Amino acid sequence: MFSIAVCDDEILVCQFLANKIQTILEEMQISCIVRQFYNAKELLKAEEQFDIIFLDIIMQELDGMQAAELFREKAFDKILIFVSSSREYVFDAYEVEAFWYLIKPINDEKLKKVLQRAICKIDNSPQEFMLVNSEGQKKKFFLEDIYYFEIQGRKIYAHGKTGVFSFYEKIGMLEQHLQGRSFFRCHKSYLVNLKYVKGYNRQELTMDNGETVFIAKRRYESFCKEILAYLKQWGGIL
Repeated sequence: MFSIAVCDDEILVCQFLANKIQTILEEMQISCIVRQFYNAKELLKAEEQFDIIFLDIIMQELDGMQAAELFREKAFDKILIFVSSSREYVFDAYEVEAFWYLIKPINDEKLKKVLQRAICKIDNSPQEFMLVNSEGQKKKFFLEDIYYFEIQGRKIYAHGKTGVFSFYEKIGMLEQHLQGRSFFRCHKSYLVNLKYVKGYNRQELTMDNGETVFIAKRRYESFCKEILAYLKQWGGIL
């Protein structure tokens, strides 16, 4: 059974969305409990472990973006879906790893599509991994754990959640292997995981771990297209 929270300080809007979610999941024959919260503080105090949280962004006292940041600080690794009448917070949503960004008013078809993808992500989340030769032994690592790859000489340095390790490989071959897996070659020396790009300008990208990597001028436009495509697929706008 899935546990879902809907948080919106407009009571009628919150009730309407919660009822729609309940109806759609029942039609999909998926068991769920949907709880309603009319402010973010009450949601943060809740003892339940929610699988999916629908958050309005513009709310009194504590807005949805601030609430999302607090959830992530508590190591909340489940699905956050923002609901807003404005598109201006899309990139802020990306920084807190939002799964989707729904624009009000939401029609049933769009809501159903997002719920299907969210349920699928929860039910089917196998982690992709690679096996490489590192320091004389075979090393297995999960792509999910890598912020970016860096080439130095003949070695690739993988910067990940557990530190940095190196292995021998050509970055062009690695780029080919990771094609379609949310990695982008932003510079001749760097291959970044789009999931962990926190911010960017024409000179560099800032990653979630605080490190920065260069972006080549000639790759900037392609990068913008890739990051927006990634957003639409995994943290998207409907």
